[in-house]
Amino acid sequence: MTRAISIEAVQDEKASLTLEDFLPYRLNLLSATVSSALARIYAERFQLTIPQWRIIATLGQYDTRTGRDIALHGMMHKSTVSRAVAALESRGLIRREPNPDDMREEHLRLTDEGRVIYDEVAPEALGFEERLTAALEPAERQMLFALLARLHAQARDLAPNLEVAE
Repeated sequence: MTRAISIEAVQDEKASLTLEDFLPYRLNLLSATVSSALARIYAERFQLTIPQWRIIATLGQYDTRTGRDIALHGMMHKSTVSRAVAALESRGLIRREPNPDDMREEHLRLTDEGRVIYDEVAPEALGFEERLTAALEPAERQMLFALLARLHAQARDLAPNLEVAE
């Protein structure tokens, strides 16, 4: 479904917003639906919340990161990351290491048990992505990822100081 609205229509006081056709709403709805469906994979088998899985995935990808790095990477509030890190640490899935260059900061790493969880759930998450995008032809999938990257860059230009989403 394509809709074209002129600048004049947007500026017209009578222009109305149909939420179901509004791109930010549709992206949010898609994101929430996909996140909820994907959460079943790691919640049921590994008892992980969405923030906990994002931390495991980030550390699985990058090996070592600070809480601030993870918050920026996962678009999470630092308090959300802090709570998730504490829960993961208490389960023995991650460990904290002092940063010798800045004692106020800690490096986070997966433990061996955390790595096992990452190694088990990552292929399932990738399989989920494959099943989700199976609705698209290969060229459409490639185009979707390119368009998402362009929209993300444009959104960052529109909100240049945005660091995290609440």
